[in-house]
This record gives sequence, C-alpha cells and structure tokens, in this order.
Amino acid sequence: MDSLQLDDFTDLIERPDGGVRRDAEARRERLAVPSGALGRLDELGEWLAAAQGAVPVRPVEHPKLVLFAGDHGIAALGVSRRPEGGAAALVRAVLEGASPAAVLARRLDVPVRVVDLALDCDPDAFPAEVTRHRVRRGSGRIDVEDALTAEEAEAAFRAGMAVADEEADSGTDLVVLGDVSVGGTTAAAVLVAALCGTDASVVTGRGGEAIDDLAWMRKCAAVRDALRRARPVLGDQLELLATVGGADLTAMTGFLLQCAVRKLPVILDGVVAAACALVGQRVAFRAPDWWLAGHDSGEPGQAKALDRMALEPLLTQGVRVGEGAGALLALPLVRSAAALAAELPERPEAEKTEEHPESAESEQSV
Repeated sequence: MDSLQLDDFTDLIERPDGGVRRDAEARRERLAVPSGALGRLDELGEWLAAAQGAVPVRPVEHPKLVLFAGDHGIAALGVSRRPEGGAAALVRAVLEGASPAAVLARRLDVPVRVVDLALDCDPDAFPAEVTRHRVRRGSGRIDVEDALTAEEAEAAFRAGMAVADEEADSGTDLVVLGDVSVGGTTAAAVLVAALCGTDASVVTGRGGEAIDDLAWMRKCAAVRDALRRARPVLGDQLELLATVGGADLTAMTGFLLQCAVRKLPVILDGVVAAACALVGQRVAFRAPDWWLAGHDSGEPGQAKALDRMALEPLLTQGVRVGEGAGALLALPLVRSAAALAAELPERPEAEKTEEHPESAESEQSV
C-alpha cells in the first residue's frame, strides 16, 4: 500500500465552480421574488448550485446521514455522564430507530449509515456493514497515551476516505455528518484548542448530557493534559489525530477531505464534526468550501472551530444530543433553498422593460 500523503489533498480539492455560482446569482436577479427577500436561502441555493455545477440547481434527492462511532479511553476519567464504553448502547438505539437522530431521519426520509471505528464491544454485536471498517476496540486515554498507533491512524483515515467514495459512487448527493461516541467531545476540544492556540477552559463544553461543574472541571483537566501532548505534533495532522484524536475522529477527517475531492457537499453536526473539519482545513485550505455548518450546539469548541473556518451555522437550537440530530434539522432548509432557486419563475419580459425603460428606448432607436 502506498504511504498516505495528506499534502496531496491540496492539489486534489478544487473550490465549487465559481462560474456556475455567478450564473446562479444572475438567475436569482431575474426571479420575480425580489433579491434579498429570501434571506440566507438565496445564498444556500447559490452555494448548492456551485457545488453541483448546475444552474438551475438540482433538488437534493438522495441525502444520507453518516455517523462515525467509537469509544474514547478518556471517558474513564468521568468527563461524561455516559459510562466508559457506552457508545455501543447509543449505536444500538440508532439502529433500532429509537434515538433522536433516527426519529428525525425517519421523518425526513433520510437513510442512516453507522460506521464503527472503535466501539468498545465485541464486533459480533452489530451487523457486518456497521463493523467492517473497525480499526480497534476503543481509543487510548489521550491525557497519558496516544489514541492510536501510526498504523491505526492511517487505517482509520483510509477507512473514512473509503466511506466517502462508497457514498459518492452510490449516488448520495449530500451527506449529513455526525458522531456516536462517549468521550468524543473531549478529544474534539483538544483538537480545537491545539489548532486555535487556546486554553482548555475556552473550548471545553458540557457535552451532550450537560455534565455538572465537577465533571466539567475533570474534563478541563483532561483537555489540558492532552493538549500538552498535542502541541509538539501540530505540524503533522495525521500524527495529531493519532495522538489526541481517536479512530472515529480520524476517519471523519479522512471522510470530509475525500468528500471534498469527490465534490460531495456535507452538513456538519456538532463539535466533533467541527473539530475534524478544522483538522481538514489545515490539510487542504479549500476543503471547507464544500461544507455547511448545520447548527450551533452551544459548545464553545464548535463555535471556535466554525469561526476559524468562517462557517456560519444555519440554525441555533442548542441541540447537544449529537448523532447528527442538529444537522438533520438543517436539511429541510437546504432542500427548500434548492427548490426555491430552481422553481421560482423569472420576471416577465414586460416587467423587465418597465424596470429598465432606458434599455427599451435604446432598442427602439436602433
């Protein structure tokens, strides 16, 4: 197997088609609804047209919720209300249709795909399509040891790339990206703090289950200790993920970058997806042009990462449950923007003439 070269993504990733976006903006100016009356929906429609390379924009017909799953050894320190190794129960709820994300996906008619990278359970506990990309059982306790070996990090990154290729090849036209993890927000906080040069307390939130003050202090201490281990490897993004990320976060980063290569747009969920996107931006600066921030979860690390990437959340509902639930809520907005951009009629020619009488006079003089 050829060695993984992250620098290649800089050349492989192109921006969404600027010419198409200009065409979409020009078409928007010709619509009967006044420009600006639809707010950010105009911008969304133009972004989607550029991502698709099509004017008028095509409807989003085949979205997919993709969830990367894993357990993190740092959970042993009591940084979450969930028990260490508890991500398997969360995955089971998703697969059984009992989680918030599963309910929303069902209502929105969005298929769900769960990818196990490092659940702390027997692989036979789940179907083969869930576990076939698994790298290891749980990730290391990042305050005192690496999350992954170098070989495991490369395997996880390649797994994420493979999932992106599978989705692009199967006809998925937009991905809603989330995570199912215990301890994942702690690892995400470390990545954001390391890449943004901030202290642990600035990026450490209360997680999906709103931990109490004592648990938050334990989480801050864990982020601080892991941050000391992260700073020396900031120059190598794959080594950074191996040191303080984890298999699921490493795979998500590879997935996001390969989606950008394949020109497959992605809606990001919470702080974990935002942290992986921030790592991806360090690898290839054009990659964030293919991503949308679905919502503002209220996690300070997510806000810091999105600000660094200049991504503005579509919604502010304070959804902290993870699993892509908040990003799923943004999907109807994106679909609505596509429908409005494609289906609203243009102004009649007579109306255009009334608005620009000087053009009509010049035509008559000719």
